[in-house]
Amino acid sequence: MDRVALSPRRWFYIMPVVFITYSLAFLDKANYSFAAAGGINDDLGITKGLSSLIGALFFMGYFAFQIPGGILAERTSVRKLLAISLIIWGLCATATGLVHSVPILIALRFILGVVEAVVMPSLLILTARWFSKKERSKANTIFLLGNPITILWMSILSGYLIDNWGWRHMFIVQGVPAIAWAIAWYLLIRDHPSEVSWLSEDEKAAIASTLQREQEDKPEMAGYGMVFRSSNVLKLSGWLFLQSIGYYGFLMWLPSIIRASSSSMSHTGWLASLPYGLAVIFMLIAGWLSDKLQNRTLFIVWPIALAALCFMLLSVAGTEHFWFSYTLLTLAGIGMYVPFGSFFASIADVLPGSMVGGATGMINCCGSLGAFLGAYLVGFLNAMTASTTSSYVLMAACLLGCSLLGKSIKVHHTGNVRESGPPVMQ
Repeated sequence: MDRVALSPRRWFYIMPVVFITYSLAFLDKANYSFAAAGGINDDLGITKGLSSLIGALFFMGYFAFQIPGGILAERTSVRKLLAISLIIWGLCATATGLVHSVPILIALRFILGVVEAVVMPSLLILTARWFSKKERSKANTIFLLGNPITILWMSILSGYLIDNWGWRHMFIVQGVPAIAWAIAWYLLIRDHPSEVSWLSEDEKAAIASTLQREQEDKPEMAGYGMVFRSSNVLKLSGWLFLQSIGYYGFLMWLPSIIRASSSSMSHTGWLASLPYGLAVIFMLIAGWLSDKLQNRTLFIVWPIALAALCFMLLSVAGTEHFWFSYTLLTLAGIGMYVPFGSFFASIADVLPGSMVGGATGMINCCGSLGAFLGAYLVGFLNAMTASTTSSYVLMAACLLGCSLLGKSIKVHHTGNVRESGPPVMQ
């Protein structure tokens, strides 16, 4: 029975739907960076300083509703919650292409952040209900691949759409799919293995038994107050805060940095896509090794240290040697992506299942604050100094602190945890 319980069908039925959902969420989160490089500021009369603020406002809405969103996802149906979220964020993203008023644009960006605040905790809760501890880094890595894969094709498509039809068409074309996908999500996903017809009763019982055994090894926590004061949760929150300053500073302003030395938005799109394409390969390798070695810390610390080194070198290299700088940017992007699967798997590793949603909300809340600061400060520094040097120093310092903090996170090695059956995802 145990061998049947780990049937590959869980991966084929659940993960493609989760991947597409996260991919659409990230598409509508990140495409503003191309609009900023492709003419929205000139068309709406947005100053460089205000552009940095608008680009970052998404993360204020995201920040404000992370903890409520995580608790809501934990206590209600993830299936229903994300179906509603998909429709609302698709409408907001599409409406962005129709705006002629800066205040309305600001409101739409903030509302988009509020609605998408439930996405990450919801998907992490769902994978924790369907996959065991020794599979979870691979499962999380697969749906988190929606981030770099989306940015890869979005970079190319957005550059093409802006060059040929403008930024308004880009928002509309990329916003409508989320609305349509809400129907597919609702029809294909169930909250628990016990609710599907494509698993036998023995398979359902074995999954429940495996997950229950894992919960027995975790510390008892009386409530969210204890969770939020937990040393590991505080350190994980600090790690994501610092990482997000560097990561979202990179994500939101990479097209503008490249555009300064590029002949067209299409060319910018192709160049901006390479770091994300390579990140996919290294994320898959890291996710597989993280589960195999059951050593999350290794992958949480050292790739970030590499990214910090790259940004420090960029700060002294200047802009005279474009391809050298572009290579360092590519390596930095890869280094910031590699830890994601291990990092988010570690949350479920160290907390009781009933507390994952709220803890993820708090951790993502801190990450959202870092994302706001990164998206705003990097754009602000680039605009005010007419140089990227200061922003590179900022990102290098934050990522170095992130790497040092990661070494202190106590994620237990669990290579001796009993698992039901052989691994099913290679």
